[in-house]
Amino acid sequence: MAYSCSLFHSSLASKSNFPSLHRRNHRRFNRPAPTFISCSSSSAFDSSSTTSSSNNNSPSPQKDRRHADENIRDEARRHRSTAKNTLSAKYVPFNAGPDSTESYSLDEIVYRSCSGGLLDVQHDMEALKKFDGAYWRDLFDSRVGKTTWPYGSGVWSKKEWVLPEIDPDDIVSAFEGNSNLFWAERFGKQFLGMNDLWVKHCGISHTGSFKDLGMTVLVSQVNRLRKLKRPVVGVGCASTGDTSAALSAYCAAAGIPSIVFLPANKISIAQLVQPIANGAFVLSIDTDFDGCMKLIREVTSELPIYLANSLNSLRLEGQKTAAIEILQQFNWEVPDWVIVPGGNLGNIYAFFKGFKMCQELGLVDRIPRLVCAQAANANPLYLYYKSGWTEFKAVKANTTFASAIQIGDPVSIDRAVYALKNSNGIVEEATEEELMDAMAQADSTGMFICPHTGVALTALMKLRNSGIIGAGDRTVVVSTAHGLKFTQSKVDYHSKEIPDMACRFANPPMQVKADFGSVMDVLMKYLGDKAPKL
Repeated sequence: MAYSCSLFHSSLASKSNFPSLHRRNHRRFNRPAPTFISCSSSSAFDSSSTTSSSNNNSPSPQKDRRHADENIRDEARRHRSTAKNTLSAKYVPFNAGPDSTESYSLDEIVYRSCSGGLLDVQHDMEALKKFDGAYWRDLFDSRVGKTTWPYGSGVWSKKEWVLPEIDPDDIVSAFEGNSNLFWAERFGKQFLGMNDLWVKHCGISHTGSFKDLGMTVLVSQVNRLRKLKRPVVGVGCASTGDTSAALSAYCAAAGIPSIVFLPANKISIAQLVQPIANGAFVLSIDTDFDGCMKLIREVTSELPIYLANSLNSLRLEGQKTAAIEILQQFNWEVPDWVIVPGGNLGNIYAFFKGFKMCQELGLVDRIPRLVCAQAANANPLYLYYKSGWTEFKAVKANTTFASAIQIGDPVSIDRAVYALKNSNGIVEEATEEELMDAMAQADSTGMFICPHTGVALTALMKLRNSGIIGAGDRTVVVSTAHGLKFTQSKVDYHSKEIPDMACRFANPPMQVKADFGSVMDVLMKYLGDKAPKL
């Protein structure tokens, strides 16, 4: 395309430009690296960023600051090459056989295959395989912590694997991704006897949930479609809260109208206020998420509104980058287990897809085992798994504190089953009391997690207690949203105001008279209880 440009600087062609990395669990590949690869994105590199001073006593040369009258998009455009793009992607029917010839351009507005099945974004793997795993590792590592457009984003730093043909000028990004992967030292040791437990906190993001990773991709493509004069006036979604927050924020950044269908009285105030604040047209509908999903699918088939739910496979391209980030943050070592909360079930497939691409392209030599964790009040995948994958039945989702996964008829059921079967995966569930207790226990060790992460931690506890997950297994729990979105559930728990729940780990405030003696008595007792036992 006319806007294509070079992605890589020739200095990246040799691994000698990068420090040697000590990695476990993958093989080194010794294929000769090419001198360059050209793609439609602007280069993140120039000679000033890769050249060091010949005089060790002299300060390293600094890259010239961009002109005062240009922004980072302008700067990226100025460094752009006219080299031909060699990478591409297209829609194909999900899990189609090798004889299938059905495919669609990403510039088409299509959500289902001819047979009514799901679509998937398929990349030209042969073109990607022209460059070995070491090349991709070094490229992705070189972009971390930068503000170069658009590579400051954890999603767009993997642009070649996401939307390789989109013009950087069309990208809508808040530099999402690059989320914290932290060692849950005390929780692992105290409650599980584990010393290698990690939490990938995807809730530390622009709108407070992992949905930003997918929405930057979808809204960027919509931005491109509108510039191509496709019939798209706005973007719509059904939501249990987090999807609407992400959609409304990214549409607001791009100046694109957003329409949100929310189930009335079933999401937190913090989740509700986000799309309102970002200017979305919000419809509060007297039904559950599944009812909202049915309506939005009907509406988008009649009106020029682009569907933003995970039925749209574009979002999964962004969400898969969280899996690549995990490998990157472990210095390209593969964890043993990754546990993901599941509702509409797109995310478990997205993680599988990210790990699998890294394996197929030589960045690692295996993938982790995946666990999908569901709330017992909305557990169709769990029931399907327990039946030995014999028959799937949608369920009527009951109210759960993990409201974002309160889904009884998940759109991505086929994707989730595929991911789990191909990763030797497991499905677990958590009751309301189990997930709330797990949330309280995690918070007591310094976290501040959402109920959905409580579901994932409950799954971990059960698998650890049964011996399936070992004490030394490197395990990653994916935290999908920020706990600040769900403060009311925490207030109710610590106030012991949840009916039929013991709230065993509640920590209510102590009521004390306003005099010195009363305060001293209370503190002396507290300190006595906390003093080390001899």
